[in-house]
Formats: sequence, C-alpha cells, structure tokens
Amino acid sequence: MNIKILNLLILSFLSLLIISCDSKRSINDNRIIIGISADVQTLNTLFAFSYEENMIADLLYPGLLDFRWNNERGELDPYPMIAKSWEWLEDSSYIKFILRDDIYWSDGTKLTTNDIVYSYDMFSDPNVQSRLLGTFNFFYKDEDGQIDIDKTFTVVSPTEFEIHFPENAAVKLVDISIPVIPEYIFSNVQRDQLSSIDISFNPVSSGAFKLKKWNRNQTIILEADSTSFLFSENQVSKIVFKIIPDYTSRLLQLKKGDVDLVELVKVEDMDELKSHDNISVINNAGREYDYIGWNNIDPELFSSEIVKPNKFFGSSKVRKALTIAINRKEILEEYLLNQGELASSPVSPIFKSVFNDQVKPYKYNPDEAKKLLAQVGWADKDKNGILEKGGEEFKFKMYYPVGNPLREYASVVIKNNLKAVGIEVTIEKMELGAFIDNLYDRKLDSWMAAWGVPIPLDLKPYWYSDPNIGVLNFACYGNPEVNEILDVLETKISREERVELVKEFQLLIHNDEPITFLYWTPNLVAYNNRIKNINITSYGVLVHCWEWTLNE
Repeated sequence: MNIKILNLLILSFLSLLIISCDSKRSINDNRIIIGISADVQTLNTLFAFSYEENMIADLLYPGLLDFRWNNERGELDPYPMIAKSWEWLEDSSYIKFILRDDIYWSDGTKLTTNDIVYSYDMFSDPNVQSRLLGTFNFFYKDEDGQIDIDKTFTVVSPTEFEIHFPENAAVKLVDISIPVIPEYIFSNVQRDQLSSIDISFNPVSSGAFKLKKWNRNQTIILEADSTSFLFSENQVSKIVFKIIPDYTSRLLQLKKGDVDLVELVKVEDMDELKSHDNISVINNAGREYDYIGWNNIDPELFSSEIVKPNKFFGSSKVRKALTIAINRKEILEEYLLNQGELASSPVSPIFKSVFNDQVKPYKYNPDEAKKLLAQVGWADKDKNGILEKGGEEFKFKMYYPVGNPLREYASVVIKNNLKAVGIEVTIEKMELGAFIDNLYDRKLDSWMAAWGVPIPLDLKPYWYSDPNIGVLNFACYGNPEVNEILDVLETKISREERVELVKEFQLLIHNDEPITFLYWTPNLVAYNNRIKNINITSYGVLVHCWEWTLNE
C-alpha cells in the first residue's frame, strides 16, 4: 500500500479516535459525582429516614411546594412546585391549591389531585409507619392520629383541591407540604408491608431526575428526566452518588477530579483543600450543635412515672456550674479551629428573625463554678479532691456513641475541667444503637451527643415536659413557663408575638441550663469549581441541584 495513503488512513483513524474520546469525555463531564460514605437502605420516600436517603428521595419525589432559604430573615420562603398557585381563605380555615397541568410521572402517567390526597393519607397512616408519622397535628385526625381524609380534603378537579383545618389551627405552608407519591403504584402493596417490599430499584418519580441505576455499595445514578416539568436544557445529565467509605479516599478523589462534591470535610483539611484552584470550601454551619445531657430527674424512677430531681443534676445552679467549669472555647479553638461558635440555646443564629442575641454563652470560670456548687451544698469536706453532699461523692459516668473523634477529644477536656472543680467523671463509649435506646428510655445520667436543628424551627418535641409530647426531651427538663410558650406558639398569633415568645423561650432555657450547650459545629462542604449556579444554604446542599450547570 502507498505509504502516503497508509499515513492518511492512520491520521484519519486517530482523528476519529480523538473525536470519539472527546465525545465520551463530554458526556462524562456533564455529570456531577458526589462522594458519600455509605450506601442508602431505600429510595422509598416514605421511609427515607437518613440524611442521604432523604436528600435523594426528595429529588425523585418533589412536594406540593418549593421552599428557598431567605438568608436575610433566616426563614423559608414558599414558591410553586407541583402546585402552581394557592389561596388562603380569609380566616385561614382552608387553603385552595391549583396544580400544574403538565406534570407526569416518569412512566408517562399524569399526576393528579388523587396522588396528592393519597400521599397525605399514606404518610399519616400508623400502619405505614412513615418518616413523617406524628407531624400532622394541624389537620383533622382520627383517634389513631391519621389524617381524616373526608374532613380535610375537598377535591374539585384533577388539578384543584382544598385542605380544611380545625378551628384555631396555626398553619404554615411548610407544615403542610409533603413529598407526593403515585397512588397507582403504591396502592398495589398492602400498607403494612410497604417497608419490607422494596420498590426502590424501579421507582416511578416526578422530579427533575429519575433513577438510572443502583449498584449496591458502589453508585446510585440519577439521570435527568427530559419529560419532567423541572427539566432544562442546561442542567447536568446525571448526578452520581459514589459510595466511598474511606474519608481520605473521598478527599483524594475530590482533589483528582474523580469526585465533584463532598460534605463533612474535617476542619484540619480545609486550608489544604482551599489551596487547590479548582476547589471551593463552604462552611455551612448552624444546623447542628453538640451538647452534654444532664438528666434533670432520677432515671431509675422514670419508668415508674415518678418525678424526683436528679441527685447530681436536679438543680439549675449545678447545671450552670458544670457549664462554666468546662472550657468550651478551648475545644472550639483546638479541635474545630474556630470554625464553629459557642452555643447558648437550641435556637441557631441562622434563624435571624427570632434569634435572641442578648442571650450570651456562659463564660469559662472555674472559680465561679465552685461557688455555685458550694451554694447548693457540694463541698470537699474530707479534702480528697472530690466534692460531696449528704455522704455522696460527686461521681458519675458520661456516655457518648463510638466513632466520633470530636467527642473523644472533648471528653478528655471535659473530664479534666470537671476534675479541677472537684467532680469525677468516668467516660464510657457505647454502641450507637444501644446509646439511642438508652436515651429514649431515659436511663442515662449524663451523655454527650448532637442535635440537628429542624427547618422550620420546631421546639416542642425537644423541650416540652410531657414525655408523650416532648418525645425527644431526653434530659426530662420541665418548666411550666416553657410549656406555656410552646403551646401558644401552636396557636394563631401575630408574627411579632411569635418572635417575642421564641426570644423569651431562649432566655428561660438559658437561665435553667437544662443541658450544657457546647458549640454549633461546622458542616464543611467542598466542591469542584466547574459546578456553577450552586447555592449552598442552611436549608441543604442538594436542594435545587437541577439548577446546577457545568463549565463547558
């Protein structure tokens, strides 16, 4: 064969190969890869309990309304989603929704009001045991707590319906918007079997993305649904959740460009990541605080429904003394490198309209701590270095779940700080499942854990004294004034009254110090700068990710 012809053929082949490679890279470059530490258990939005499950399921099953974080006020603003408009009756006794008429499930079936009403019925059904069970207090309910569909809903047409509310119900839009599921799919399964029959691997969805493939313990691949009402030509073609259990490997792949986004970056890695021109790091703080729990009552009598002050922690003076005896600032500076901030109440500074900036964190002052303890009778009478009262030495165990380096570091500081004021603490780790069980059973005297702050702000489950209402009030804190405020916040009051009550609540909590509020911990999010239109807020990292675009 002629050498010139051969060279031309080789050149043509190489050109085709390059074009092919460029084309393949272009397809791959139009996807975003998110590194997560573990696989999810389900993509069924009814049972999406974990953070990762919830954020993925919300992309598949959008709600009636969309919400966006208003950073100036620290609140959520409502926007259309499945509903294109809504109208309240003047006395707020019911609200009328008009749905978009161009929404289809990913199999081509049209979404209607029947799906909406069915979704409320399913999420509130005790037989289903969904992740939202018990959150429908603003609706008409039957004796089992399930929404009374006949009283609550009036269906006018396939795109129009009304929700009616009991008298004096103080309802906000964010309280009533839930993920919408397809009735014609879920109704084929017995309700009490939905959690065990997994329909996650072929979900019929209505969001901007649909499930492409789920490779267990490897990847979850969502692809853009071109038939979705949220679809746009500029959006990314795929979002891939890549399971990378090892933290160091996740960061290495982020630096190499094999992964585009990672959450929960350690503070000690922040500066090094920022040194890479292609990586941005955002401190999305204010959603979680660490705390030390003090059981305000005798845990041994809790199961007998006998309320007796805890022999160590029943006094607010003792609890305040414990707080000011702990050098929280040292932990913040040394371990968190000042990326968090000291906490003074369960209301985060991100809630700007209701945050009480007059409630300041208690300052480290071991001498003052000793004085407070002496005022309630704790003294080192036998000079052995440990305080005693009524023949009982101030010794207790403090538990925390295994696998948290921050709490491991903090526990050493806390143990040493309390030893300096005459209190002996034994630190014990506990397996997470057993730890949670003990918290719910109110069996622990003291523990160290964290709380994530719900948006919108919800205080009653954490601070109401009745354990049937304050189901997460593990410290068994009780204050009639706090109860009254939490009750009034559920009634129809003005915005101004609501703001003042939440600020008063913070002051009461601060004065009682039912637990030791440690610090608001950072959530450092690192992402590749090729992602554009990304807007990470307190509301979440992946919300509205269908609006993200990529550099060409």
